[in-house]
This record gives sequence, C-alpha cells and structure tokens, in this order.
Amino acid sequence: MLLIPGPVSCSSNVIKTLGSDSLSHTGGEFTAVFHNVLKQLRVLFHSDITSGSLPVVISGSGTLGFDIVANNLFPPGKDKILLLSTGYFSDEFGECLQEFYGYDVTVLKSDSIGESINLNKLQDQLLKEKYDAVVMTHVDTSTGVLNDLQSISGIIHEKSPQSLIVVDAVCSLGCEEILFDDWKLDFVLSASQKAICGPSGLSVSMISERALQVALNNDQPRQNFYTSLKKWAPCLQSYESGKLPVKYFATPPTQLIGALNVALIELLNHDYVRDHRARSNWFKKELVESLGLKLVSKGPVETTAHGLTAVYVSDPMRVVSILAEQGITIAGGLHPEIKSQYVRVGLMGMSAIGNSDSNTHSSLSRVLAVLEKTESAESK
Repeated sequence: MLLIPGPVSCSSNVIKTLGSDSLSHTGGEFTAVFHNVLKQLRVLFHSDITSGSLPVVISGSGTLGFDIVANNLFPPGKDKILLLSTGYFSDEFGECLQEFYGYDVTVLKSDSIGESINLNKLQDQLLKEKYDAVVMTHVDTSTGVLNDLQSISGIIHEKSPQSLIVVDAVCSLGCEEILFDDWKLDFVLSASQKAICGPSGLSVSMISERALQVALNNDQPRQNFYTSLKKWAPCLQSYESGKLPVKYFATPPTQLIGALNVALIELLNHDYVRDHRARSNWFKKELVESLGLKLVSKGPVETTAHGLTAVYVSDPMRVVSILAEQGITIAGGLHPEIKSQYVRVGLMGMSAIGNSDSNTHSSLSRVLAVLEKTESAESK
C-alpha cells in the first residue's frame, strides 16, 4: 500500500487508459479528450470560462509550474515578489525565482516551523512595500501546513490589489477547497499525480485573465521557449474550443492526457474535499488524542493539510522500515531543520474518497498500531 504524499496509486481504469495506443494529437478523437480534460479542470478549480481564465496542461511535473510563472508573469520592472514561506517547497519556489531567474524576492516566513502565515504580519508587510506578485504554497508537503488561502487572498486584494496572486497547489488541488474565481487568484499550479489521482508527468495549472494578459504582452520573457504562454495559450484555447483544426506548438502526451481525463471523471464523481477531510481528521485525531503524538503542523487538526499528515516520532527510519516490511510505504521527513524527527503519511487520492477503501483504512490502522508500539516502547 502506497501511503506517501504523491504520487498516489492509480485506479485500474486510469492504468488501462495509460496503456492505450497513441492518438493523433491534432485529430478529432484526441481533441475531444483534451477538450474534456480542460472542461473538467474548470470544475476542479472552480473557474468559469466567462472569467477569461485558461487551464494549462503541459508535459512536466508540478515543478514545471515554477518555470511557467517565472518565464511569463514578470516583465522588466515588474519583478518584485513577496514569497510566503511555510516549508521546503515554499523555499524551493523562492530559489527558482531568485537564484535561477534573478527576481527581487522578499521572504516572509511563518513564525515557526509548522505554523501557517501570520495574517497580521502579511498585512503589515504589504503596507510597507509594493509587490508585483505574492507567491505562496497552499499546502507545503514538507510540513503539512495548510495556509488560509481565502483570507490571504482577501488581504492581498485589499492592501496590494496590483499584486498577482500565485499559488503552489501541488499538494492541495483535489483534496482542499480552491475557489479560483471567487478568491480572485491569478495563477495556481499543480500536478497530475497527487490528489487528482492521475499518473505522473503533467503540469496542471489555471491562469486568470489578468495574469494571462501580462504573459501575452510580455515582450521580454526570460528566454524559456518551452514554457512560453505566448506559444501555449493559442493551442490550449484551441483544444478547449473542441473545434478542428487545432493549433499546434508541441506534441501533447496523448496517453497521459487520456489517463488524466479518466482520473478527473472519477475524482469529480465524489465530494472529494469532504471525503479527504473526513479521512484525514480521523487519522490525525487518532495520532494526537489516542497516541499522544505531536503533529508538525500546528493548530486544530481540522485546519491542517488533508492530503498528508506529518507527525513527530522518536525514530523515523525505524517506523518507515517496520511498515515497509508489512508492505506499507510512507515517507520520511523533508524539512531540512527537522527532517530526522518526523514521518509523513499520504492521505490523498481515490483511496481517501468515495466509499473509503477498506484496504486503505486497514493500512492506516496498521500505521497507528506500529506507532503505538514504537512510541510507547521508546517512552519506557
């Protein structure tokens, strides 16, 4: 049983589709599939086509979204960025923007490891300086911290309305609520292999009309040809229209997009936010209330990430090893300051929704049993 924070196990229907033969990437059959993928992504992101937004699906990982943002959204003189940091992946996004693209990045860290962004400090920072964009991670996979995206967005629109709002939702799309249009977000990046329950290999994003216009009018992008939205936008708009002939830039991975189509159909057939919350809150309460363990993410369990749980244990490698012997794979720590002090358990994907797969519940119960044994033995 794979219980890591992505990739997740794929359903038999997704695997079957992944093994299908190639289709013509400009033909009618594939165009219909890609059209349906983009249509379903609007449902997942809660973004209507009338808003002028555009779903973006490009071959690559979630990290490719960093490059899409960096290459398109910051024309010369518009590259002052505020980065909200809650863990390893927040800092990795900052590294991409600052070290590799040379942007002016100011970092606002959470008050301590495991805390979400302090909203009062965010407000104060936005009053001190003007930023062209505010960049954040919705759920940082290294800590299990869930930022209050709705409140953060509201503060940015009130105090710094010129700032584009850019969100890494790799570990939240498909298991946390994201209301792209209502919260007036500008770019939300994710990936196919986590809570969406598809295979690895696709960068999945949504861009607002405001941000798209910045990208299309950016006469001096950072010289990255493959991630140019000037190149991709006409193609994606063409596929979303569903009409032939479609515009061509680079060959889409037809099998991956076909598998993503099936995964989205299955995911959207459930109340995926509710189901992830129910499974996650049960597991976290068992850890905290029954076993007396401490989560890395601070605050009530209901306000922490629902796609993974990060929990402090006395001997992480021993826990990982014991569970591996039982056929259960979990992840070790990742945050550089505490990586040897905790483990991470993935709680996302089809196994967490719908009828609550009994094998997954059984596996999580075995995780709890192992932790009860190892931690009680350590305390003696």
